[in-house]
Amino acid sequence: MALSFYDEYQAEVIESGLEIVVEGEGSGEVATDAGNLIYKTIQHVFQKVGEQLPALRIRCHNQIPHGRGMGSSGAAVAGGVMLASGLLSQKRSFSEQELLEFATDIEGHPDNVAPALFGGLTIAWKDESGPHHKKLIAHRGISPLVFVPPHQMSTKLARSLQPESVPHTDAVFNLSRSALLVAALTQSPELLFAATEDRLHQNYRASAMPETSALVAELRAAGHPAVVSGAGPSVLVLEPSPQDRLSAIAIAKENFPHWKALTLAVDYKGASVELQFGSGN
Repeated sequence: MALSFYDEYQAEVIESGLEIVVEGEGSGEVATDAGNLIYKTIQHVFQKVGEQLPALRIRCHNQIPHGRGMGSSGAAVAGGVMLASGLLSQKRSFSEQELLEFATDIEGHPDNVAPALFGGLTIAWKDESGPHHKKLIAHRGISPLVFVPPHQMSTKLARSLQPESVPHTDAVFNLSRSALLVAALTQSPELLFAATEDRLHQNYRASAMPETSALVAELRAAGHPAVVSGAGPSVLVLEPSPQDRLSAIAIAKENFPHWKALTLAVDYKGASVELQFGSGN
């Protein structure tokens, strides 16, 4: 599900070379050469359509924290795809399916890039013909709240803590909650607490994220629909109404004062590109 928290990227055609400037999150950490994820995504799109990539100046104004389970890499890939579409706009346009395919090629799966590209709540999957998505409209009452810790968590490490097999009863439990979650997010927000119950990944990763696990437990004990955000260590709370967020913030502030609370909305639009012809952008 896309949330109202954004990175902004700019691409400008220059005479020669490659210039990348990163401001905000990731400054001094992410690559500023040809290994930069946004540049690699732009390069991939140009290669896929047989176009020559021009020399570029790329500016990144980042808000999304890195390594926190908030989809920063998916946002960067979606941003790279949109920059490429803008740079190529005078030659051709791309369908939603093409944009999703470009992004999935780089990200490896469509789960994060689909909502980043198209907004709203998306169900994404892959088959022999490639990636697909179905966009759903989240209930207007859904009020997301994200608690962001000062420390990062490796997605690779988090995934490595998953067992090769799980009990049959746990698999059935999560399948039912997955179906219920779609209903809760689109029609019945009052079911969000039950719909966010989990037996397949949070407990296995708890030892690597003790503060995350403790905060989720405290919030759920108080009746808040809290879950680990992505691979963690951020915590996502899917409240059924805006006022429900206040008590959740109070709990986190008392016990984890160094965590940052983000009161967000569901973004229904998705990624957009603004063209500035004549200036090289």
